[in-house]
Amino acid sequence: MFWTRSIRLFRSPRVFLSHCHSRKFCSFSQDNDPGSWESMEGLSRCSANFVPLSPITFLERAAKVCRDRTSVVYGSLEYNWGETHQRCLKLASALTHLGISRGDVVATLLPNVPAMYEVHFAVPMAGAILCTLNSRLDAAMVSVLLEHSQAKVLFVDYQLLEVARGALNLLGKKHRELPILVLVTDSDCPSTFDITSVSYEYERLLADGHSSFDIVTPHSELDPISINYTSGTTSRPKGVVYSHRGAYLNSLATVLLFRMDLFPVYLWSVPMFHCNGWCLPWGVASQFGINICVRKVSPKTIFDNIAQHKVTHMGGAPTVLNMIVNSSLTDRKPLNQKVVVMTGGSPPPPQILDKMEEIGFSMSHLYGLTETYGPGTFCAWRPEWDLLPHEDKSKMKARQGVPHVALEEIDVKDPVSMEGVPSDGKTMGEVMFRGNTVMSGYFRDLKATQEAFKDGWFRSGDLAVKHSDGYIEIKDRLKDIIISGGENISSVEIETVLYSHPAILEAAVVARPDDHWGQTPCAFVKLKEGFDVNAEAIINFCREHLPHYMAPKTVVFQDIPKTSTGKIQKYVLRKKAEALGSLSRSHGCDKL
Repeated sequence: MFWTRSIRLFRSPRVFLSHCHSRKFCSFSQDNDPGSWESMEGLSRCSANFVPLSPITFLERAAKVCRDRTSVVYGSLEYNWGETHQRCLKLASALTHLGISRGDVVATLLPNVPAMYEVHFAVPMAGAILCTLNSRLDAAMVSVLLEHSQAKVLFVDYQLLEVARGALNLLGKKHRELPILVLVTDSDCPSTFDITSVSYEYERLLADGHSSFDIVTPHSELDPISINYTSGTTSRPKGVVYSHRGAYLNSLATVLLFRMDLFPVYLWSVPMFHCNGWCLPWGVASQFGINICVRKVSPKTIFDNIAQHKVTHMGGAPTVLNMIVNSSLTDRKPLNQKVVVMTGGSPPPPQILDKMEEIGFSMSHLYGLTETYGPGTFCAWRPEWDLLPHEDKSKMKARQGVPHVALEEIDVKDPVSMEGVPSDGKTMGEVMFRGNTVMSGYFRDLKATQEAFKDGWFRSGDLAVKHSDGYIEIKDRLKDIIISGGENISSVEIETVLYSHPAILEAAVVARPDDHWGQTPCAFVKLKEGFDVNAEAIINFCREHLPHYMAPKTVVFQDIPKTSTGKIQKYVLRKKAEALGSLSRSHGCDKL
């Protein structure tokens, strides 16, 4: 079985290196190198001074220190840290009774409900590897990911049961071993819902576990803790493996960049299936905070929970922020305290950040990928920037910034020469990462892992510039850059201008093929309700705010397709733009 081999792989850096084929690809320092701790007389590594890092220790600490403080709130349901700890121990115990052992994969198909929070601790406490599947996927994709992950158990929300059954049916047709299905219900579950149709129900399974369960601790902090499948915005999803060490470090780093003091109140508006919720299921526990779980995110839900629970922190993709700033006044409630909001997933338009600040939110901007455990950099705000003119301040806030404390290094490099680009704010290169919060690799895809780690750096596929102060600014994905007449055009820069148009609610720009120019910018636009503007007016607006060669030559009015985490699916739009054919041939642009 793969994971038996995989666990051995992660126990030994030397074994992992042997799979890398080249020290250029990946290398580890060796404990017995000259000058290491072993060469100093009188030192010893033992259980008194060395324990493998793992974020599951945050729950144990919270239960000891703040046993009676609230940990999880979901509607009228509320737990304290002592209860959450006991429930996770019992669930871990119950998983072992189902036959789950060290290195097995346990999958979920859940929204942000308490069970989703609990499995982030219970699954690794049983020695297993958590695989949180995107709850918006269809049955066909769920079956593909279940087959690839080799999951032994699948926790599924009652609203997603038919999707899960469809996925298992597809797996059965391939004569694959099916995972054990565990149904998760809650108070909203209709009384007519037949829970006897499945073998295991979450609360009953948990009740059969033992709170005296001995936690299965990792042999090595490099042991896998989770598999996160990429969102599929650019290609078929890949399984990104996180280690206990990386999750521990990124949890604390995210808490720091989020400016989270002790006892925060965190609103779960970021899906926990996305990069394990930016590692904050573990991070909030480290600060003895309160997790406000919500099944669905809407402006009304956000404002109601902020008012009721005095929320201090939340996160969201730019599309969530756009939803908030364009919400009706009837959905809003005044903010009686500052709510720190971290946004990432795609470069946020400065105009959206401005409007969020006007409402009363305190905005911070982060950047990362699934392969970097979510947040990898953040825009570290400098006090002197408060004195800048409003427009310059907005541009500063939109930068992706600098690496967080747990990441060794980030740079913008020429992907061929591997030389860093000049810090001139103009020369584009590929963003590359190096450090302890970069993934362990792609599950069951050594070739892809080697390609991603070529030359000792993780290649992000994002294009950026580096400013004189060292802050980076994302310009585009490599696949999204538009090359027109030999000029590189950033779709992000065009989108920033489009979002400043008073009639535009959402916008995305991709390349359209052109027989003369090679490619031209094609803008997909969704208008705000009650507004009517034509393509020519939008193109002219862009020409007034951009060099003319950068302005869109085509405008298509339609809804913008997105992933469940709020990322715009540009590969869908690229196909539509390609289907339009060459603009030079068609001599026109307007609505579809």
